[in-house]
Formats: sequence, structure tokens, C-alpha cells
Amino acid sequence: MPVIEPTHATMAALTALAQDDGPVEMINLLRYNERAIYPEGSPHASCSGREAYLRYAAEVQACLERVGGGVVRHARALLAFIAPEGERWDEVIVVRYPSVGAFVRMVSDSSYPQIAIHRHAALADARLVVTMPSLTSLPA
Repeated sequence: MPVIEPTHATMAALTALAQDDGPVEMINLLRYNERAIYPEGSPHASCSGREAYLRYAAEVQACLERVGGGVVRHARALLAFIAPEGERWDEVIVVRYPSVGAFVRMVSDSSYPQIAIHRHAALADARLVVTMPSLTSLPA
């Protein structure tokens, strides 16, 4: 089932995490609509889903910088190798934030909903996984 927005339960779980416990990296799995789906009467020009996501990325950059976040990795997804049959993703983006609280502040900012309209129009499906980078490596 396609999911592109958090639920009240997942938002509550996020805010229940330690808000200033150090850096987190958000793993974004993205599948784009062929054509962006903006709300009826939207002033935004028609474009592909990926182009709408690029609009979101350009506009959200200032919000990221205000909270000390930034893109760590941006890659084209080639194959969902271990996944349910038929699952596919177009791109993977990893974004680092100084803390969970920094991410919450960004998405709670009054300017964010007008920026996120591009993300919503762009995506057919998405996953956002909150991770805490480990200070140790896996054994060789």
C-alpha cells in the first residue's frame, strides 16, 4: 500500500524518541509518479514526479540548513534485491540531522507545508527510516 505521509501514530513515536540524543540519518526510499499530482487549482506548472521532487529539494534546502541538516547520499535505485515481489524504488536519499529534534523543528516550521506540497505531488510511494549512526563498525 503506497504511503507518503506520516501517520499520527508514527509522528507520536518520532516525538517520543530522545530529541537531542545526537545525529540521526533519515533514509528516504522514493518512487515517483509519472506526472506530478498537484491539488486542483494549484498554481504549479505540470511536470514529472521527479521534477516536482526536485522543486521540493530546492525549496527545502534552506530549511535543512537552518536546522543544521544536509544530504549525505543521493543515489538512483537499481533493484530492490531483498523485498516483496514487485517492490521498486526510483531513488534513495540519506539526510543527516543533528538530532531528531532538529528534524521535528524543520517539519513543524510554518513554511514547510507550502514546500512539502511538491513532495506530496511527486511521490507515488515512499519510506522514511530514522537511523542513528553507529560509532562502531561491523566486524570484518
